[in-house]
Amino acid sequence: MQWGRTVLMEKITSATTAQTEPTFPFTAIVGQQRLQLALILTALSPEIGGVVIRGEKGTAKTTTVRALAPFLSGSLVNLPLGATEDRVVGSIDVETVLTTGHAQFNPGLLSAADGGILYVDEINLLPDHLVDSVLDAAATGRVVVERDGISHSATSRFVLVGTMNPEEGELRPQLLDRFGLAIDVTASKDPAVRAEIVARRLDFDADPESFVTRFAADDDALHARIDRARALLDDVELTPSILGQIATVCAAFDVDGMRADIVIARTARAHAAWRVAGDESAQPAPGNPIEITAEDIKVAAEMALPHRRRRDPFDEPGLDQEQLDDALQDAEEQFRDDQNQPESSPESDPEPDAEQVSQFDSNSEPQEPQQSNSAGSKGGRAAEGAPFRRS
Repeated sequence: MQWGRTVLMEKITSATTAQTEPTFPFTAIVGQQRLQLALILTALSPEIGGVVIRGEKGTAKTTTVRALAPFLSGSLVNLPLGATEDRVVGSIDVETVLTTGHAQFNPGLLSAADGGILYVDEINLLPDHLVDSVLDAAATGRVVVERDGISHSATSRFVLVGTMNPEEGELRPQLLDRFGLAIDVTASKDPAVRAEIVARRLDFDADPESFVTRFAADDDALHARIDRARALLDDVELTPSILGQIATVCAAFDVDGMRADIVIARTARAHAAWRVAGDESAQPAPGNPIEITAEDIKVAAEMALPHRRRRDPFDEPGLDQEQLDDALQDAEEQFRDDQNQPESSPESDPEPDAEQVSQFDSNSEPQEPQQSNSAGSKGGRAAEGAPFRRS
């Protein structure tokens, strides 16, 4: 059995992407800002439930995912389509249990991905029962193995990323719905953008080390911002008003179930931390909560609703922006706080410097977070992954 465990660990190691060779820099990727933002937000809050990327071949899906790995504590683990359930989830050595009385757990790919990224290329071709197991682990942060009456649980907190080409078939709706965010990627039609993409790819292939050095400062700055956003995440406040606005938007798009509401709440919370982390002058004082804005909700809805509102395979992907704007406006008017907060003075609420706006942010300029000036402000902070409760 020792030989079997050795072979298993060799297979897991081979599925883990080693970082010895230069990786295309995350900040050097052109034309995929929305995909980059979705990956960053999921890295900040893995409870969002992962990202499914839909698009044709040659749109930098894999390159973008691999470029994110250096910003995480773990590794990038590839889940091959031909993997067995024991290889994915792990197994229990029953012979060891019978001979020694102690359970011997042989970790699988889900355990190897702890702290990093689990990447499933062409996830729509993976057997449904394996997709279920992967999604369960991504949602709970744990992997559970049950064999012959013996149960074992281990930590498995990772960023789940699945890619698929719609031309090769779709995921079943009930599985697609369990992915937190969905991003549709296409190749740019702008000749200047396409030329820049080709130029950077050729430069990287010709001299990877020199190319990585060119973008080292940008990658370091991005890494620092991600660290600041992680530290701010617990300070973001999900008030009853914000939860009401999110519920109104989801109801306006007639989505099924409550998963969309939960995902948008978690994504908006992560985006608020990301937005504030990008403006050093807007760092909140200790003990002051960060408020979620309408822009945070909009960005979250644009990523969390498209794959949940499609009722027919021939429906166009994406959202009706006009409908989304109307729903957000109605939600704000309906759940506007009754408390009359004094307007911030120009000295206390400066305009953000345009140079501080990151290319990974949403199209509109980030807004300064409004600091709550009332000690009795309604709504408490929601711990990551905790249920939301009204005060």
